Formats: sequence, structure tokens, C-alpha cells
Amino acid sequence: MTEKNGRGLVQIFTGNGKGKTTAALGTILRAAGHGLKVFIVFFMKGDYAYGEYSTLSRLPNVDMSSFGFRQLTDPANIKPEEREQARQALAAAREVILGGNYDLVVLDEVNVALDYSLIELDDVIKLVKDRPPHVELILTGRYADTRLIEIADLVTEMVKVKHPFDKGTKARKGIEY
Repeated sequence: MTEKNGRGLVQIFTGNGKGKTTAALGTILRAAGHGLKVFIVFFMKGDYAYGEYSTLSRLPNVDMSSFGFRQLTDPANIKPEEREQARQALAAAREVILGGNYDLVVLDEVNVALDYSLIELDDVIKLVKDRPPHVELILTGRYADTRLIEIADLVTEMVKVKHPFDKGTKARKGIEY
């Protein structure tokens, strides 16, 4: 993560189970607690006050940008403005990562943006490969592409065993968002 910690790794949190963003947020909390500089780019999570935004904005050395819209993206009916938001998110990620000023960069829901073809896989792979060696990078979201999995150093798959959504329980403020 930093020069004293050696080479930054590439981590992926994926799968259909709950906890991908939560795992990334835990890593952010730990990194911030050790004085590391952190940046998180939220893909597909714009225009809505998720609970983590207010907490993250108060942490020292943690910066963030959010792209997307409040409504969920329908993969069968992608709007041009959704694609544009994802492109802007990737451009922001590229600027932050290549700038080398951050120890940890999180690309939240980038895997879903890739699966929905909002951005190009080759562009994300190039970004991963071009990052400065000290930058730790976390990519979250379902549907992680096998090519990303191959180049990652750590991949954790969250497996859904049971989820209250299956019985009609709605997402709860402060727990799921």
C-alpha cells in the first residue's frame, strides 16, 4: 500500500452474497486508521445518500466520487446517460490511480458496470496494469470477469446461502444502504 508496506495488491470482492462493498469499507476504515490516503469511486451509485457517504466524508485522508443515478440500471435497457456516468467514473478512477497520491483506491460496483457493458473490460485491465506499484486496488461487485480474476492477487467470493430479500424483506436504511 505504501512504500513501507511494499507492493500494492489487487483485490476483488465478488459473488451473489451480501458483503462486497461492506468488505471494501472495512478495509477503508482500517487503512484510514493507519493514516493511509484512500479514494473510493462509486460506480452506479449516484444521486442518493447511502449511509456510508456521510461517514466516509468525515474520515481523515478519505476522498470519494460518486457516479450514476438513484434508480437501478436495467441491463436490458441501458440508457446513454448511464453509460456516460460509468465512463466518467472510470476516467475519475484513472486520474486518481495514475496520480499515485493515494495508497488505497476502491472501485465500488465496477464489476457490475463491466457486466452491463457500461465500460470496456480492456480499459479496466489496462488501468489495473498501469497503476503505480504502491497503489492497493479493490474492485467490488457481482459478476467479476475471469480476466480480472486472473490478474488479481486476492479474490473473495461472497456466496449467498440465505437472504431475507428472498422472502420479500426490503432493503433497510442503515443496514443494506
